[in-house]
Amino acid sequence: MKQKKKGTVKRILRYAFPYRKSMICAMLFALLYVVLNLTAPVLIGLAIDKAVGQGNVDFAAVSQLLLMTAVTVLGGAVFQWLMGLCINTVSYCTVRDMRREVFRKFNSVPLRYIDGHPHGDLISRIINDADAVGDGLLQGITQLFSGIIMIVCTLAFMLMLNGWIALVVVVITPLSMFVAAFITRLSQKQFKEQSETQGELSAYINEYVGQQKLVKAFGYEDEVQERFEEINGRLYVCGKKSQFYSSLANPSTRFVNGIVTTAVCITGAISVINHTLTVGQISAFITYANQYTKPFNEVTGVIPQLQSALAGAERVFALLDEPDQEPDPETPVVPEHCQGKLDIENVSFSYTPEKKLITNFNLHVRPGSRIAIVGPTGCGKTTLINLLMRFYDVNEGNIRIDGNSIYDMRREDVRSLYGMVLQESWLYHATVFENISYGKPDATLDEVKQAARSAFIDHFIERMPQSYDTVISEDGANLSQGQRQLLCIARVMLCDPPMLILDEATSSIDTRTELKIQEAFNNMMKGRTSFIVAHRLSTIKEADVILVMKDGNIIEQGNHQKLMSLQGFYYRLYNSQFASST
Repeated sequence: MKQKKKGTVKRILRYAFPYRKSMICAMLFALLYVVLNLTAPVLIGLAIDKAVGQGNVDFAAVSQLLLMTAVTVLGGAVFQWLMGLCINTVSYCTVRDMRREVFRKFNSVPLRYIDGHPHGDLISRIINDADAVGDGLLQGITQLFSGIIMIVCTLAFMLMLNGWIALVVVVITPLSMFVAAFITRLSQKQFKEQSETQGELSAYINEYVGQQKLVKAFGYEDEVQERFEEINGRLYVCGKKSQFYSSLANPSTRFVNGIVTTAVCITGAISVINHTLTVGQISAFITYANQYTKPFNEVTGVIPQLQSALAGAERVFALLDEPDQEPDPETPVVPEHCQGKLDIENVSFSYTPEKKLITNFNLHVRPGSRIAIVGPTGCGKTTLINLLMRFYDVNEGNIRIDGNSIYDMRREDVRSLYGMVLQESWLYHATVFENISYGKPDATLDEVKQAARSAFIDHFIERMPQSYDTVISEDGANLSQGQRQLLCIARVMLCDPPMLILDEATSSIDTRTELKIQEAFNNMMKGRTSFIVAHRLSTIKEADVILVMKDGNIIEQGNHQKLMSLQGFYYRLYNSQFASST
């Protein structure tokens, strides 16, 4: 555990290393701040000695010393502000770089990892846990090195005044460090559990907020509240324990510091009686004793932040340590012109080793063919699309486009060959123009308008307040489901890809509009290899080949007339959709 903790701290320091100049400046300002801060007690002590004794007050000297003290205190405040400025620069820049790397990691890890973790938990790592690093550990490091400077300089000043009293302070003060170390071990486990539970709670809230309409539609509010209370209750318990243990540190060390101050006062009083110290010097010594112990108090005071920061950093680094997806080949095949010939050869795939999904799958598609994929839920239709797009890689076998293995090509090149319209539409917070041109950022307004006309959504867009400059809210919440899907269809039509994947692309569109969209799709699919995933079998009657899948295998294959004449699984599936109307 200790070795892991040291490794985490070292990794954070590596992120801070590019800003070492600011760190060095912070150390320099800390040194100047400490020196000026420790000079003030000496000046005050001299002023006290100039005012001790009836009729012995040297007002001129006292005034001069007080003026020097004021200048010293003001200078110390300026250097303290500059030190904080440099440290904040290091802290915020370090967390910024860490967030950048985490965000890049989201684009490099396999999609399997993103699908296998709650999205709210991943968001919590890049926001809450990264914040904990900036607010806690780096601030703690700041107090650590400024505290060391304070301890060393204070000890030097005390030794110059009186070695014996300085020895008393040095001997007693380490007791506070033993107390702090003991309490740290108690609180570390609780802070780690607290950070993990925060991620779990963020994931749950994200899921609930995103599906709130569904929760209300099924009257599931009480169950949702109950689950929230359970997670929130666990967070309360571990948070309460971590805060309780860590809160013991500061008062415990302050108790030790009280012992130090008492010892200084007693030995100092004896020294004044023996005329080895003046009253002003013992006054300065008491101030130094308090300042000597102050760094120990500050370090123990930030233990909760330090523990929270370490726990957060471990979660961030756990994400960064995830293996990246298999790299693209060093000398990839770059397709110059895609004809649309596709071969799937002996492909086997499963999301988990214990549950087989697709086994020994073979398919050969001629250029320009329209391939419809049908079958019951869970038969592997969407999985096949994931393999074609290389969202997932096959366990065995190969997939070829125009004779070239997709594993000899860059993922970016493979995906650029397909235009994909999913059942679940996705829009982002931007203008209509920016959403349609998402796959072709350099598109002109005329090209975007032509794509919108092809998708039969141009009239709707023209009626919007700012037409193509109208801003769509997050995930298109201010549009209907059908309108969102039409915009996604226009986006694909603008890209004009050589191959198409339509996964229930018209599922949220009314019948009248669907007929127009089907006409647009028919025009767009001419000469293009197209894969159509459909549950409504009436939409794929014109397909060249219909693949009937079940349990990850093709059980029937042919056009609509051929499959109907077989009176097999497709025949029963087709008739079941029209049984109620016949």
